[in-house]
Amino acid sequence: MSNRSAGHGTRSTIRPYGETGRQGPIRTFLRTADGIAIDSVYDPGPAAYGPLPDTSRPPARGLVFVVAHGFTGDVDRPHVRRVAAVLRDRGAVLTFSFRGHGRSGGRSTVGDKEVLDLAAAVDRARRLGHTRVVTVGFSMGGSVVLRHAALYGGTDAVVSVSAPARWYYRGTAPMRRLHWLVTRPEGRLVGRYGLRTRIHHRDWDPVPLSPVQAVPRIAPTPLLIVHGDRDGYFPLDHPRMLAEAAGDHGELWVEPGMGHAENAAGDALVARIANWAVSAAG
Repeated sequence: MSNRSAGHGTRSTIRPYGETGRQGPIRTFLRTADGIAIDSVYDPGPAAYGPLPDTSRPPARGLVFVVAHGFTGDVDRPHVRRVAAVLRDRGAVLTFSFRGHGRSGGRSTVGDKEVLDLAAAVDRARRLGHTRVVTVGFSMGGSVVLRHAALYGGTDAVVSVSAPARWYYRGTAPMRRLHWLVTRPEGRLVGRYGLRTRIHHRDWDPVPLSPVQAVPRIAPTPLLIVHGDRDGYFPLDHPRMLAEAAGDHGELWVEPGMGHAENAAGDALVARIANWAVSAAG
């Protein structure tokens, strides 16, 4: 796989607004507070396409899911599109590529400045008229939704899937490989040309608020923490630390047999997450 710079790359299967003669997914670039162009796709949900297959379960009017993908993901990855397709049965969906990923500009800071990307996406959702915004993040995106909710607010519910609780964790082989990818010049070359992810070479300065430090600041916004008991990246002490920090305003689901992030989150689990969000967001 080759790297794709902002605005370039393989042809997307997502058609621009109006191309089909009806309102479908809308692709546009957002601008972050620090000036980075962020590729985004907005799907207005079932109401824009006609009757639902199951009319007993209508979409939640006014609700939008803002999806924050994991490291090396982007809006065109099949696993991101699959998650979005399941969520859209219950509301609108806004997906985006973090900086340094896919067609977005800039370079990845692996969870630090990415809160600005999510803030731009949430702002876009509000400007589209949505009265209820639920952020759903996976892995790196799971840590970003926690920090965003703590630092910015503006969301009605938060779902964090397969997220770390603390920074610099190297206790598993996949995380040791990830640290090599991020910290070594040769690793960043692999990221750029093999994984379509452009990684910033600078260390964090200052070190951002950790996920477990962020969680207590989210209350009273409802929080759902989801983690697989076979996650190869972060063992179960990570979600348990997050749940303990959340206290009464948080809920923990430990999923039997589940691995890590979007690829491991089956359609049934994503549908359960959507149902929880509809209820939690009011």
